[in-house]
Amino acid sequence: MEKALSNITVLDLTRVLAGPYCTMMLADYGANVIKIEMPGKGDDTRAMGPKKNDYSMYYAYVNRGKKGITLNLKSEEGKKLFLEMVKKADVVVENYRPGGYDVLKEVNDQIIYAAVSGFGCYGPKHQRPGYDIIAQATSGLMSITGEAGGQPLRVGNAMGDVLGGMNL
Repeated sequence: MEKALSNITVLDLTRVLAGPYCTMMLADYGANVIKIEMPGKGDDTRAMGPKKNDYSMYYAYVNRGKKGITLNLKSEEGKKLFLEMVKKADVVVENYRPGGYDVLKEVNDQIIYAAVSGFGCYGPKHQRPGYDIIAQATSGLMSITGEAGGQPLRVGNAMGDVLGGMNL
């Protein structure tokens, strides 16, 4: 049976959790997701536990169903290759600091550009990095967890990242 997104190609430039969670769900719905990682390091979650046979189960979970390549997007050749991929793609998903859509729409004016960031694309804090713990702290969520009268405490799961990825 053909899945809902089986004719969609997604270029996944995301790392850690919010973006990879989004593209994991797109892959689950049948999209052809191509995860693009930096050479030599890849996604930070490759180093996170738990591990089995020296392979991160965390990485495996949020990147299931995806194809993967490495590409140096800081090199001219890497940028050129990426833009060639954009020509044939339907969606680009990223979780960097804001910017990039204007370049991609010149190559593919039908591209869907999906970005998740901690502080949005505009406004006084838009260039700040966003991580789940920052979202929990700045939203006030940490102030209502933990012991009464105690210090703010992070919620046990990364719900800011998961909810961000789900909404993206």
